[in-house]
Amino acid sequence: MPKPLLVIVTGLPATGKTTLACHIAAGLRLPFAHKDGIKESLFETLGWSDLAWSQRLGRASTELLYYFAEAQLRIGKSCVVESNFDAALAAPKFVALKSKHDFNAVQIVCMADPRVIWERYQARWMAGQKHPGHVQHLDPRGSAWVHSPQGKAAAMDLGGPVLEVDTTDFSQINVTALIETIKGVGA
Repeated sequence: MPKPLLVIVTGLPATGKTTLACHIAAGLRLPFAHKDGIKESLFETLGWSDLAWSQRLGRASTELLYYFAEAQLRIGKSCVVESNFDAALAAPKFVALKSKHDFNAVQIVCMADPRVIWERYQARWMAGQKHPGHVQHLDPRGSAWVHSPQGKAAAMDLGGPVLEVDTTDFSQINVTALIETIKGVGA
């Protein structure tokens, strides 16, 4: 029986992680969970108020992502998770998960031109595409994240392939080829 596959989609805010992860999950026919989806469900259930509350629910949402992944991996099922994982904090969680439930991991690190990231970050907030509970306008870290000079986040050392995908122009991404590459990891 082949090992389950954990596809981890990560990157800075506004690099297109959720969009790409949705395509990957659909193409692989795998369950998909993402931090903002969980966080927005929590906002709708528990309400929202200020930056401290948003950050607290963000941490809880990330913990629920690990819970979701473990629930799938425990029964030998593959899945896709997406978040702006901090490599220093997330890598130990995924390594511990891998020691409990052996799986193949593949990371997709979304990156983009920093100017495009900043434009997307501002545009989605101004267009009302983000739940107001994210309180992006109150988060001084937000602009620091999206102004990364590299336009990308650090990958985690999990022993599997790391695929960097430039999402500056989505029309240039060959999602079909990316999915085929991921399938090769799970084979």
